[in-house]
Amino acid sequence: MIRDLQTTHPMHPITNLLFAAIEENYQRLCSIVKDIDQEVLDFKGVGGEENSIAQLIKHLSYVDLLWVYRFKGELIRDELETKYGPMVDGEGNIPDVNGISLDSLLMDYHNVIEQLQDFCLSVYDEHLTDIVEYDTEQATIRWGLWHLADHSRYHQAHINTLIKTYKSHYSK
Repeated sequence: MIRDLQTTHPMHPITNLLFAAIEENYQRLCSIVKDIDQEVLDFKGVGGEENSIAQLIKHLSYVDLLWVYRFKGELIRDELETKYGPMVDGEGNIPDVNGISLDSLLMDYHNVIEQLQDFCLSVYDEHLTDIVEYDTEQATIRWGLWHLADHSRYHQAHINTLIKTYKSHYSK
């Protein structure tokens, strides 16, 4: 099998490359977590003060969803904000998530990836330099797509660490 950053979707070349990185990261995330149980999913580190895998998956879903709406120049719908959000709790932390199944979290994230795919199918490479609002700054669509891939890999490192820590401390 040859690995490449190329999707099977009919996207323009640069958009295809960027979405391929996002899609591969989503598939890699699914592979990393496929065999974990609810206890590992909700594990918050030995001291109980880290973000759990469930929190990180929900966070990735929410951030990606915000970018989809940012790319489209629209506000996120209230029902999606309620389902996926908020970004942080009252103390500025990623909101706690307990007891939500891995299947449910991954299905929600998959739905966001499909929305992102639909957007990328509609984008021409020449629109990748269009500017979108990003918090108090601005960014190009191209940078936003790259950022999504980078953000996913960043949190996958946390997820891998949590799994290894759980196994080393709690597996028999």
